[in-house]
Amino acid sequence: MTPQNEAKKGDFAKTVLMPGDPLRSKFVAETYFENPRLVNNVRGIQGYTGTYKGHPISVMASGMGMPSMGIYSYELYNTYDVDHIIRIGTAGGISEKLKLRDVVAAIGASTNSSYAANQFQLHGQLCATASYRLLETCVNVARERKSSLVVGNAYCTDNFYDPSGATLEWGKLGCLVVEMESYALYTNALQAGKEALAIFTVSDHIVTGEEDDPLSRQNSYTEMMEIALETAIRL
Repeated sequence: MTPQNEAKKGDFAKTVLMPGDPLRSKFVAETYFENPRLVNNVRGIQGYTGTYKGHPISVMASGMGMPSMGIYSYELYNTYDVDHIIRIGTAGGISEKLKLRDVVAAIGASTNSSYAANQFQLHGQLCATASYRLLETCVNVARERKSSLVVGNAYCTDNFYDPSGATLEWGKLGCLVVEMESYALYTNALQAGKEALAIFTVSDHIVTGEEDDPLSRQNSYTEMMEIALETAIRL
């Protein structure tokens, strides 16, 4: 169907969970889906469709960064008729209010990127926000599970390595985490008239210097995954 996606029309469910890591996509499908089937593996960006508690659902990786998320989320919304994308990613903590492995839902995404201006020829800075319906559903699911979900703004950056230390200034303005995909996802959802939500697990903390190992990032952030899955089946 596209140079990046070999799935056919109808292969994706209306709701897609979207981690950055293809191996986390595989983990979600094999751990939680009933009868998962691989629908895309172009460039190793694994996409699966199955059911969760009887409800159709898909999961597909986005890769790293806004350009990659921009491609895959745009195609899911506009080529494959997906209505909702829930990002399940990792993020760095930039607020002293957070600790390692906290789960965060992003009400909005600030950025140092010109993604929206370049993509849609905007003469200004778009405030990219989550779907309130998805966010409200996610918060209700977390309350029922007695999960300590934290809601706030994310800082979405184009550069992973920032020797200037400027990232922590965004924390002083109330951003809770730093990551690299949510702004493109929210922008594409708004442009397509669709819905998006980004949920993160704090995998490292820039303030405290704590960090998880790669295998933990891939397989152990199940609280975030289960909140996203329960949110998805209520849509």
